Amino acid sequence: MSRVGNKPIPIPAGVNVEVAGQSVQVAGPKGKLAWLLPRPITAVVEQGRLVVRRPDEVAQHRALHGMSRALLANMIKGVTDGYEIGLEIYGTGYGAKVDGRRLLLNCGYSGRGVGRMAQFDIPIPAGLEIRIEIPTARGNTEPARFFVVGSDKQAVGQFAAEIRKLRKPEPYLGKGIRYLGEHIRRKAGKVFAGGAAGGG
Repeated sequence: MSRVGNKPIPIPAGVNVEVAGQSVQVAGPKGKLAWLLPRPITAVVEQGRLVVRRPDEVAQHRALHGMSRALLANMIKGVTDGYEIGLEIYGTGYGAKVDGRRLLLNCGYSGRGVGRMAQFDIPIPAGLEIRIEIPTARGNTEPARFFVVGSDKQAVGQFAAEIRKLRKPEPYLGKGIRYLGEHIRRKAGKVFAGGAAGGG
């Protein structure tokens, strides 16, 4: 990890990095992020680069050094380009839409009444956006598709994971929510014994 930690992080044009003690604030076109460096790790802006340092070769400090450098690099990339994770919803009539700061998902039946569609009403966390690409699925082969978008890599990943947990893909037809490009291992459908062998 120490080799990763020693590598300076370039600061792109349009991104501002401020270091005050253990506090690091990063601002760019995609937003603002802040983080507290774990002691005894320090950081300084030098010649258009953010340099992360550790005071010694203690194993724990070497690990913190590498981790800190990686997280700060993610922050700079996040405010520069942003992060996004795609999700797909499989199932006839399933879909997603955004209403203000809420994500509304239709994902199958609730089990609380015949034909009653289960709708999840999810607050969208501050700093994140939802981009709908295909609002409604068509059958089990043409899914609805949307993206969780934001500058904070961890927040994007966590919210996408929380959404997927709401209706994990079932193993027979694959209905449910999955990550874009995720493959579901299918189970064979149940086979019922027939009465074709022998007449009455």
